[in-house]
Amino acid sequence: MRRALTALLAAVSAALTLAGCGLTTNAALPFEVAPGKIPHIPELEGVTITVGSKDFTEQILLAYLAELALSAAGADVRDLSDIKGSNTSRQALLSGQIDISWEYTGTLWINYEGHELPVPGGEEAQYKASAELDARKNGITWLRYSPLNDQYGFAVTEEYGRKHNLRTISDLAAFLKKNPDEAVFCLETEFISRRDGFPAAVKKYGFSDPVIKQFGTGAIYAAVAGGTCTIGEIFTTDGRIAGLGLRVLEDDKNAFPQYNAAVTVRTSFLRAHPQIRDVLEPIALAMTNDQMIELCKRVDIDGEDPGKVALDWLVSKGFVTVPET
Repeated sequence: MRRALTALLAAVSAALTLAGCGLTTNAALPFEVAPGKIPHIPELEGVTITVGSKDFTEQILLAYLAELALSAAGADVRDLSDIKGSNTSRQALLSGQIDISWEYTGTLWINYEGHELPVPGGEEAQYKASAELDARKNGITWLRYSPLNDQYGFAVTEEYGRKHNLRTISDLAAFLKKNPDEAVFCLETEFISRRDGFPAAVKKYGFSDPVIKQFGTGAIYAAVAGGTCTIGEIFTTDGRIAGLGLRVLEDDKNAFPQYNAAVTVRTSFLRAHPQIRDVLEPIALAMTNDQMIELCKRVDIDGEDPGKVALDWLVSKGFVTVPET
C-alpha cells in the first residue's frame, strides 16, 4: 500500500488505463498444487476466478497466495497480479475485470474515499468502518482482515535500538527529549505534510524541533542503515527491514492509520461462490508482519521468484501440497 500522491490524479489515470488498453490475464499459474488444509471444494471445481494485485512485492505475494490456494481447492484461476497503480487495481475490481484482490483498510478509507483522518479505536474499528462503507457504497465485501498491517512507521538500526533501549516510539520520544542532537529524521516529502503522517506523530509523541532530511521512500532504508539519519520513515512490512538489519519501533500510541490487509471481492461474486471465504480467510489470519518481511526479503533482497516464495509459505503452513512428479 504505497500511498498515492493524490487520489484524484491516480483515479483519472486508472480510468484512462482501463478504457484505453484494458488488462491482460496470465492464463496459467507457475506451479501445480494439491489440497492440504485447504480441501478440494466441489462447488469451486472449474469456476473461473481472476485474482488481481497492485504492483509492489507484498501485493504480488498476496495475489499468489490467493491464486495457489484457490487452485488447490479446484478453481480455474487466472493471474492478473502486478497491475500498475493502486487505483487501476481498484477500478479493475469495481468493473469486474478481476474478481478478487487484497486491499488495505486505511487505503480504502483515506485514499479511495477521501477521509483526511483514520477511524479512531485501532484495527478492528478501522476495518469495520471501511468494510461497511465499501459494502454499502460499492458492493464490495471484505473478508476477515489479517494481522498483516502495512503501516507507516519509524525504524532505527538494531545496534542503535539496543544501545538506547528503544522498542516503541514513546521510548524514542523520551530518548530524544534528553538527547535532542540525536533527533535526525529521514522522511519522504508527502509524509512530512500529510495529516496522517509526521504531523500525527508529532501530535501524539511530542517531537520538538527535529532535523528533517527529505528522501525518496526507497532511499530512506539505506540512509538509516548507513548512518545518514538516526530515524527513518518506513513501511512496516518492507523486506529491506530484515535485509538491512533495521528495528521497527512500535507505534504504541496509534499515531498512524491502520492498514490491515484483507481479501476484497464483489459481493455478487461472493454470493455465487461463498466457499471463497473458507479458502482465503485462514490464509489472511495466518499471515503476520514478521512473516511478510521475510517473504519480501526473499524477493527483493535475495532475488527469488515471488510465486515460489508464496508456494513455500503455503506448503510450510500445510495449506497446500505439491503433487509428486
